Amino acid sequence: MSSETPVLDQDGMQRALTRVAHEVVEQNPDAEIALVGVQRRGAVLARRIHPLLEELHGREIPIGDVDISLYRDDVASRPAAPVVHATHLDFPVAGKTVVIVDDVLYTGRTVRAAIDAVFAFGRPAQIKLAVLCDRGHRELPIRPDHVGKNIPTAHDDRVNVSVVEIDGNDSVVIASR
Repeated sequence: MSSETPVLDQDGMQRALTRVAHEVVEQNPDAEIALVGVQRRGAVLARRIHPLLEELHGREIPIGDVDISLYRDDVASRPAAPVVHATHLDFPVAGKTVVIVDDVLYTGRTVRAAIDAVFAFGRPAQIKLAVLCDRGHRELPIRPDHVGKNIPTAHDDRVNVSVVEIDGNDSVVIASR
């Protein structure tokens, strides 16, 4: 039997994303920032943060997204072929502070794949990580630079992020088994 515990509703998600945007600008005041969302929900969250970042930073910020499907370290061991989405990085990443945006940070493997995907397009000055939720339990030495909400979870919990653009509503819930 599983149960769901609500963590963030629509207003909570917006507050968390606003916090992330403010942190990015405060910690990178002079950097030439570029925003890169991880397909699918990370890309949606990046598009939400983007206008606020531009307003706070006072300049245009390039935005793109990456599909990490073919950069995963388990792609050969998965039973089904990965569903590949388009990558959109229509700007040079070289010399920029690239902020990778994702919905949930767990083991760190998705972030490692996203870093590999960004490096396929050039060598940024820095890569920073912004996540809506950090649930802990890393398998790789990766930590977020900007976090909307820290969520303590058990290893077998699932953190489910829903966004209006894909799922029809905004929410974050912990699904316990």
